[in-house]
Amino acid sequence: MKVINSKEDVLDYHVEKVEKAYPAYFDTYKNIDDVIDFLNNYNNLYCVGRNGQHRYNNMDHSMATSFVAVDHILGKIKDKNQIWKINTEKEYHEKK
Repeated sequence: MKVINSKEDVLDYHVEKVEKAYPAYFDTYKNIDDVIDFLNNYNNLYCVGRNGQHRYNNMDHSMATSFVAVDHILGKIKDKNQIWKINTEKEYHEKK
């Protein structure tokens, strides 16, 4: 994909593998906006994908959040609202 030219370009990374992990919406999910506001205070933290956003993203949504996060990192864009707006439509796009 030529996103990274060499391993020297990578300063740090973290991978968290969670078996069979799905977001669970319990009594506190009503406070998700507070959680998002708190997380957005960390300039070098980009929450992407299903587990990163605690949202039922499909693969397309997960990739889209990653692509937008990369655009923000490369463009030095501080406002992360565009990343969090992905997959917030009221209607579900996949058909059963």
